[in-house]
Amino acid sequence: MKYLLILALCFGFSQVQATEIPPVKLHLVGDSTMSDKPNLAYPERGWGQLLPQFLLPQLTVVNHAANGRSTRRFLTEGRWQLLLSELGKGDYVLIQFGHNDSKESDPARYAAFDTDYQTFLTQFIADVRERGATPMLASSICRRNFAADGSLKRDLAEYASAAAKVASATNVSFFDLQQLSCDFWQQQGKDNSQPYFIQVPAALYQKFPAGTTDNTHLTLQGASKIAQLFVQDLKRQQHPLAAYVYRELL
Repeated sequence: MKYLLILALCFGFSQVQATEIPPVKLHLVGDSTMSDKPNLAYPERGWGQLLPQFLLPQLTVVNHAANGRSTRRFLTEGRWQLLLSELGKGDYVLIQFGHNDSKESDPARYAAFDTDYQTFLTQFIADVRERGATPMLASSICRRNFAADGSLKRDLAEYASAAAKVASATNVSFFDLQQLSCDFWQQQGKDNSQPYFIQVPAALYQKFPAGTTDNTHLTLQGASKIAQLFVQDLKRQQHPLAAYVYRELL
């Protein structure tokens, strides 16, 4: 990296990047908090949608994340098999679930944090490695759920701990976006954290004629912040993909 920095200062970043850093793919697997949102007229964004803005073009981000999916549903719908069919040797796969796994009222999605959730994650890791690619795990991002006393309720903490347990047992890189995002929302407080999440007025969007406040899904600002936290953690961990981080500020 020091050699690259010297070359960059002498000859310019574009020349060095084109000749010194090999192309690679990063596949994203997760739910609506990560997925691409094609309707740009609506304010919701997934953090995976903003991630390429922080990265060099040599790192191609392939976003497989989809709204409403859990580990179980991603597998039973065939989405996981589709990803595996597109996976190449040397690729990376970042897996982040938990929001929908926790929904006990929906058997098609529910995966208990202490049993099935860990089983599915372990299977995903083995499948990726079998194809010569590198798996990575991330915990679910934090909801904006403040208690009356101003403290933040960390209602996905058990799933974050379960993901960390699987990462440790299987020796894969772990990115605790639950902890990082919860700490940030708590620091911002109830009012200042609002712009990072969806809040729309009445009589503007057909989907929400009465307006809505959504404390799970992200705005452009929120998605950018989570993507920033991820690339900062890449660098903090000195992960191989940190070499592809172009910037930490948009």
